[in-house]
Amino acid sequence: MGELRYRKLDELTDDEVYEAYAPPEPDWLRVNFVSSADGAATLGGLSGSLSGEADKRVFKVLRARCDVLVAGAQTVRAEGYGRLVLSEDRKAWRRAQGLPEVPVMAVVTRTAALDPRAEIFTAAPRRPILLCPGGLEEERVAPFREVADVIQTGTNWVDLTAAVAALRERGLRQILCEGGPHLFGDLVAADLVDELDLTLSPLLVGGGPYRIAEGHESSVARRLRLRHVLEAGDDLILRYVRGSTDE
Repeated sequence: MGELRYRKLDELTDDEVYEAYAPPEPDWLRVNFVSSADGAATLGGLSGSLSGEADKRVFKVLRARCDVLVAGAQTVRAEGYGRLVLSEDRKAWRRAQGLPEVPVMAVVTRTAALDPRAEIFTAAPRRPILLCPGGLEEERVAPFREVADVIQTGTNWVDLTAAVAALRERGLRQILCEGGPHLFGDLVAADLVDELDLTLSPLLVGGGPYRIAEGHESSVARRLRLRHVLEAGDDLILRYVRGSTDE
């Protein structure tokens, strides 16, 4: 994986940023979050309130690098996700790598409490995916079959291990998760996270908001290695990957 690197983001070209986030393996699941300095995942109920231009630059590179972008239904609703859009230069970069112009969008939902007429489904440049439990009543799932590929795993909740396997069976091997905190917590509990890309925003939010990982407590702490630190003004953009520091 190479030695730890500390660099200033504004000194890097776009090609260097793409290279900085090259996945080490063909099958890779990375999670991208922004957090306040005191650990809050949201400000005023939204993660976007913590994000700045530097964070968005890396965020866009990570989107361009993935095969499938995964988000939980609560995040999709709260953050107002629409159709998945990449800029022309990001699409050109993907074409140069032999990739489709945009990734696939996948939404994880336990209840299918989403609007199948929403733009995230009806205006998607590639047919999206709905990941939901197998135990959901068909009348709740049926409206989505017209606008998305439905993958059902688990019974009362989404079996994320099976869901990730199903995505990779479709050739969607590079997976980017943008949250929210409960989905991240469930991915950690299922031991599926290969990488955490975390921007620390220079804000003190105080008590109340979620941490970046919530929900099921994991029985084991996973060791991560810090691969790089990008400084952008007062923001720190950190890349952690799985593994032990003494490997």
